[in-house]
Amino acid sequence: MLYLPRIQRVALFCFVFIFPVSAVMTAQTNRSSSANTKSQANTAPVVAIPGAATINGTVFDSLGDIIPGSEVILDDLTSKQTQSTLAADSGFFQFQNLKPGDTYHITVKASGFDNWQSDDLKPDTGQFVTLPDVKLKLAVSEQFITVHADTTQIATEQVDIAEHQRVLGIIPNFYVVYDAENAVPLTAKLKFKLAYRVSIDPATFVAMGLLAGVNQAADTPNFPQGMRGFGQRFGVSMTDEVTDIIIGGAFLPVLLHQDPRYFYQGTGSNASRARHAIFAPFICRGDNGKKQINFSSMGGDLLSTAISLAYYPKTNNPYNFVIVGFSISTAERIASTLTQEFILPRFTSRGKHKE
Repeated sequence: MLYLPRIQRVALFCFVFIFPVSAVMTAQTNRSSSANTKSQANTAPVVAIPGAATINGTVFDSLGDIIPGSEVILDDLTSKQTQSTLAADSGFFQFQNLKPGDTYHITVKASGFDNWQSDDLKPDTGQFVTLPDVKLKLAVSEQFITVHADTTQIATEQVDIAEHQRVLGIIPNFYVVYDAENAVPLTAKLKFKLAYRVSIDPATFVAMGLLAGVNQAADTPNFPQGMRGFGQRFGVSMTDEVTDIIIGGAFLPVLLHQDPRYFYQGTGSNASRARHAIFAPFICRGDNGKKQINFSSMGGDLLSTAISLAYYPKTNNPYNFVIVGFSISTAERIASTLTQEFILPRFTSRGKHKE
């Protein structure tokens, strides 16, 4: 779950029209009478209702073309009666002699189109209700396609995003994953790429130079003062950084199939987040997605410290040197992960997913 380079530890979306009532309505009623024979055949004579209401309209498709022959169904929700008609060649339909005050509902059906439903209608005495926007939409059959993207491509894009993460726009913060739920394992090539990018980043050289200056002022390690001593301190600081990154951030994660990155939690209680950060140097995510003992991070610190014996001033107790160095690195990692979890996200610029 974690490899954080030393540099990161240094920097903390109706119109309504009224249909003509007199002669035009009568003419269109006559044109639609032949279409109404289905509903009017074999029925008892219609008894005129005093003050009867009328509901009419014209059926169109979504492009504004008429749809003749559409089935129009009128449900009287009050009397629980239903009648139907077919739209005329002009797309016009009409229901007459309706009891005012009842509640009506219109459904329009046509082959190849989704059904159209009206709002509930409650016409007053003698009212002519013309329905606007009776527009049927083409029926669309939904198809769901599951696309399985190549994990290597996803991982490559995620690394490209990570390489744009910088604290205050300057310090590389490449080893932190802010979208842990969708993260995929890194290939061996990508693990080494991340380590290489951090190692050669200009901010790394600047940070190691600053660290050498601090060590020079503290006269540690035991090198002489002056430019020669500064150069030696810069050299050992840079070598520490590179060996730490390459071994703990690439070589061991490839060998042990572990993910060297820190997976930002960001949710839950502060205590839960703190536990997540504190245990990160000891528990990591394997390439199989399961939690594992973080041999990569701890092993990287141990090996890096042991290698440093070859270029640091000689010590009478090399074992003590390695143990102290490992303990200091572990404490730095815990402080760094806590900082990553609670502080650095607000100061870190993020890369964006490619469309």
